[in-house]
Amino acid sequence: MKNKFAFLFYIFLIVACNSPVTVDTIEAIITDDAVEGVKLEAPVTADSIKQSELTKIELAAIDAGLVDIQTIDSSVVLDLKYATENNFIGVNMYGNFNKCYLLPEVAQKIKNAQTLLRKKFPYYSLIIYDGARPKSIQYKMWTLLDMPHFEKLKYVSNPESGSLHNYGAAVDISIIDANGYELDMGTPYDYFGDLAYPKEEERLLKEGKLTVKQLNNRLILREIMEISGFMPITTEWWHFNFCTKKEAAEKYTCLE
Repeated sequence: MKNKFAFLFYIFLIVACNSPVTVDTIEAIITDDAVEGVKLEAPVTADSIKQSELTKIELAAIDAGLVDIQTIDSSVVLDLKYATENNFIGVNMYGNFNKCYLLPEVAQKIKNAQTLLRKKFPYYSLIIYDGARPKSIQYKMWTLLDMPHFEKLKYVSNPESGSLHNYGAAVDISIIDANGYELDMGTPYDYFGDLAYPKEEERLLKEGKLTVKQLNNRLILREIMEISGFMPITTEWWHFNFCTKKEAAEKYTCLE
């Protein structure tokens, strides 16, 4: 039986003769019982390092077939509110995860919307507040939101029934100008109240609670998103759906 000293000596001879030590050379030398106590470990590659740095949320998103929006269009600005404490609950929901994952079809439509927006307004850019959201985060938001059940449903989908965010099929989005300032939409993101309701805009404008400029800014966003294939909802000017919840459940993977 060869021992480890014979193995090392053999390698030394190869190196001394300026012969390359290749994987084939080593495999030719080593058999199952060639070297006691010597184990060849898998090489550490760039891919393995990258994989080890991915968060649990990101791995789940990738497994579900979602893509990072900034790999599709790096000009889209991110301000992921739930990856900070600057949200209506005041809690960082995502820890060190700070990327926006979406269905590939949704990401492409966002890219199209960005292109269309910049064609019409070269000094504007889309800014995303939230994309794919695991159900575990949905449960956390639902639990921490301190308001009656019927009020919660206006702003956070019941985690039991789920949300299009859970599939990467919805996006919370707005517009910023060349200086990085958000366009005035009449309310901040995640504002609780009818002032944020698209369905009430005509009344709010008549009552002077919404200005013509604020309404026009909303209409710019809504037009760009609708042309690009998204559907607005009636209670949040910032939220747009790619499909119905039924379609998402039939076609896509829900992030748990």
